[in-house]
Amino acid sequence: MIAWINAIVLLLTTCLTVVYYVKSAGPAALERKIGAAAYARCTRYRTVSAVFMTLAGINYVVYAFYPLPLPLPRVFPWPYWVSALIAVAIAIPSGLLFAWGMKDAGEETMLVKQEHQLYGGIYRKIRHPQAAGEVWYGWVFAFLCHSPFLAVYSVIWLPLFHWMSRAEEHDLLIRYGKDYQTYLENTGMYFPKRQRALTDAAEQSGGLQ
Repeated sequence: MIAWINAIVLLLTTCLTVVYYVKSAGPAALERKIGAAAYARCTRYRTVSAVFMTLAGINYVVYAFYPLPLPLPRVFPWPYWVSALIAVAIAIPSGLLFAWGMKDAGEETMLVKQEHQLYGGIYRKIRHPQAAGEVWYGWVFAFLCHSPFLAVYSVIWLPLFHWMSRAEEHDLLIRYGKDYQTYLENTGMYFPKRQRALTDAAEQSGGLQ
């Protein structure tokens, strides 16, 4: 019974994480309906989304102790230390990317502000470094829990994070129009655009001469 309740709650927390994040990513559209109060409301939505994501992580841990009776192995066929190493190998680069994005975004990681600025730093190269880093943490938890089911379940986060990222871009286009469209064209969504990378390399090379 606990296993089924936990699985249902995991699905709910996953869905609510996304629903509230998408709602938090639309302040410009909401402002047209309720005015400047939209930004404070969207900040609350983002906080709620973060709470549900934390609960989803707890559900992952509970699943390790109360797995569903499915035709899948309860644990991976290798020793736990191998899964732990895989988790660390995923966590370090993805965590660094997420932290870099948080540093360059500043307080706007959680606060939805009307005076939002297009960020510098890593955002000059990719538009969603935080999403590109955070999306892998489902697998970090899955391998730390040594669970094949959770590793498979974590695939669901890929399209969901993409949806959340697209929702942000849609609202920023409403707010900034052509300026943001130009930014979209010059940067990669999750990986640097090759042409942009070559341009940056050329600029750095010119600066060294």
